[in-house]
Amino acid sequence: MCKKNDAFVFSMGIIAGVIGGIIGGVLFAPKSGEESRKELKETACELYEKHAPQIIDAKKQALESVDLMRYKLERQFKKINNAIKSKKMLKAKELEDIENSSDSEFDY
Repeated sequence: MCKKNDAFVFSMGIIAGVIGGIIGGVLFAPKSGEESRKELKETACELYEKHAPQIIDAKKQALESVDLMRYKLERQFKKINNAIKSKKMLKAKELEDIENSSDSEFDY
């Protein structure tokens, strides 16, 4: 699983680098803003069309990772919540035992 995750992180880094390079190149080019925006939009559309399967796969993997993390966090929250409830129940039982033992001292 680590190798799959490493490949995913590497591919996301490559995609981010390419996108950053394109944006930087277009923004620093000696063209008017309108021309730059048009070129940037065309380049982004071409990039999306060319890499749509990888982008969809990356999005799917990211959503799966988010769902897995959410599940793990909810499970940990439930464990902590149950531990707190258990301690409260134990404390209530101890108090009840103390009450019962003090009541039995005065029973004649």
